[in-house]
Amino acid sequence: MNRAAVVAGVGSCLPSRAVSNDELATRLDTSDTWIRSRTGIAQRYFAAPGTATSDLAVGAGAKALKCAGMSAVDAVVVATTTPDRPCPATAPVVAARLGMTGTAAYDVSAVCTGFVYGLATGAGLILGEIADRVLVIGAETFSTLLDPDERSTAVIFGDGAGAVVLRSGLRAEAGALGPFDLGSDGDGEDLITVPAGGSRQRLSGAPPGAGEQYFSMSGKEVFRHAVRRMTGSARAVLARAGWSAGDVDHLVSHQANLRITQHVAEGLGLPGRRCFSNIAEVGNTAAASIPLALDQAHTRGVLGPGQRVLITAFGGGLTWGSTVLTWPRLDRP
Repeated sequence: MNRAAVVAGVGSCLPSRAVSNDELATRLDTSDTWIRSRTGIAQRYFAAPGTATSDLAVGAGAKALKCAGMSAVDAVVVATTTPDRPCPATAPVVAARLGMTGTAAYDVSAVCTGFVYGLATGAGLILGEIADRVLVIGAETFSTLLDPDERSTAVIFGDGAGAVVLRSGLRAEAGALGPFDLGSDGDGEDLITVPAGGSRQRLSGAPPGAGEQYFSMSGKEVFRHAVRRMTGSARAVLARAGWSAGDVDHLVSHQANLRITQHVAEGLGLPGRRCFSNIAEVGNTAAASIPLALDQAHTRGVLGPGQRVLITAFGGGLTWGSTVLTWPRLDRP
């Protein structure tokens, strides 16, 4: 079967408010130097009151559709950990606001791996001939989950959205998504979590404990798992694609922490110059990080037609996933 899901457009959207390390240092026991040295982050963006995840998703989706020269698709997939509401899904709202009432639309939840899972889902719709065009969006307002007084998480995450339009095409085309590697390990569910708010806590008969409504992460354990799982997943997908590490022009990984990206690159034998990173500018935007990075790399001319791209991510669940593609020729803003 020669049918493939081909990248036809990219777009992104950031809130207007940039939050510097110095601003956070005024209320947290930290400093710009401390944050940069441990995460590589200089600033992040926080959504303003009244802004929802769907607002950022619509902004990114509209730009991706424009880049692809399309006004509509057959399905909309939104990867997010911060939906507008627990019920219903955010994707139908996004589709309607983009003028696609009646279009299939649903959410994917895999935390920071969400966009890669969403890409696999969109590619599956195309390969299964259920859809010819799919809009995949990663969108987060992660600031809504953060304890503003918890230094270990408050300095890392930011808000934003990124999107990719997929169309049906042929495997030999530039932009065709290659094989996927996806995995999970539910034994690590407590390493990256928001303890309160779900059925487990609500049906426990006890009110949430102090701070359980906020996002929490076991930093050292997550670091270790992230490096191991992304490196392993990337190797697996390279083998399936018949590529060597030397064939990769750009590694675009989940922007979790600059040191994690560096360790993954070293494990794969990739020089640092082949790793695109925008974490210094936007922080960790969870499911939005990879599509946001792809759009910025494309807009800045870092990604060029014919270059081979390796994508890999790790997130809560625990979940991880990777894919590859040869970058297509796309319009730039």
